[in-house]
Amino acid sequence: MLALLPALSVEQELPLDPRLNEQVIMIPAGGRDEAMLQTTIYRPPGDGPFPLLVINHGKEAGEPRNQARDRFVFMATAFVKRGYAVIVPMRRGFSNSTGKYVDHGCDMRANGHGHADDIRAAIDYARTQPWVDDDRIVVAGQSYGGLATIAMGTEAIPGVRGLINIAGGLRDDGANCDWRAELVNAFANYGAHNKIASLWMYGFNDSLFGPNLAARMHDAFVRSGGQARLVAFGPFKRDSHGMIASRDGEKVWWPDTQRFLQEIGMPTEEVYSVAEAPTLPRTDYALVDEIDAVPYLTDDGRAAYREYLTKMTPRAFAVSPNGAWSWGEEGEAPEKRALAACAKSSGQPCKLYSVDDYVVWEGTRKVPGDAGGGQLASAGHGVVGADGGP
Repeated sequence: MLALLPALSVEQELPLDPRLNEQVIMIPAGGRDEAMLQTTIYRPPGDGPFPLLVINHGKEAGEPRNQARDRFVFMATAFVKRGYAVIVPMRRGFSNSTGKYVDHGCDMRANGHGHADDIRAAIDYARTQPWVDDDRIVVAGQSYGGLATIAMGTEAIPGVRGLINIAGGLRDDGANCDWRAELVNAFANYGAHNKIASLWMYGFNDSLFGPNLAARMHDAFVRSGGQARLVAFGPFKRDSHGMIASRDGEKVWWPDTQRFLQEIGMPTEEVYSVAEAPTLPRTDYALVDEIDAVPYLTDDGRAAYREYLTKMTPRAFAVSPNGAWSWGEEGEAPEKRALAACAKSSGQPCKLYSVDDYVVWEGTRKVPGDAGGGQLASAGHGVVGADGGP
């Protein structure tokens, strides 16, 4: 039970999004329903049937059970606007999915195929639902999810018209594992048995699968007979590996995705409106870079806030009356991640001080010399709000 707590706490931190009719269900996988996959669903309004996008997650460092539920809310929003239902299954052993995570070590071909089984299970379930158009399905995957998505394409899956591989691969730094060569060999094998056309996207500054490796993997795939177009886009922020999880990523991935969807007969026109996510109002408490204005912080906390000001947007900084702090950077809902991490560190509720490039703190600012004696801060420590990984 304790192993489930990190995932549950993050779900509390990131509540369901009513703009996208978000819900979380458990769907069966494996023979005799040996596992149940925690799956996020997004849907346009109405009964459908809707074309379907399946998005497959990567693997963060550490125990898969502790990995938070992946949501891919930015990509999901773009597709819901275009009339798609979207599902994001967490594979066996990840987050709150049951079953055991299976690791085939340096055998990248086997790793991809093993995780493709759960993707197929999710598709099989979706095709039985009345709100899914079972003849118009596209499957996308990021990092490990991209590897598994291309592995799944070695079979003709009913209803699946195309695959999108976003920074696909898997890194294994174990002893005697030449994981780069193993990835090239795996994609060569997948290409030899490929049944479904695919679009591949890799960025110039991907920290795991750089341009040379991406080109080698793609070349091995198509030389073996695979159908794939590689989009080698330029640098994206500090690491293009996380592009799909960024609110700024759509301008990179959508143009080529739109072209690919049109080629495989999938819709691309916006048919629904989705309200913008609510934002916190700016206050006149202080300028965002006035470090001494942040309440409660000790000297260490102010040094942390100084570092926070170098982080990418979207970002958020939270503080607690006992001097604890936390920040969240990039990805989904950094403000909620910062609040949750700060509360965990402090043992009491926290409040947001700043978001992006402005202050949201409400209250009367105290400065040295005021009758109130200035802000008081007790000892505390911060927890950096981290994003997902490969």
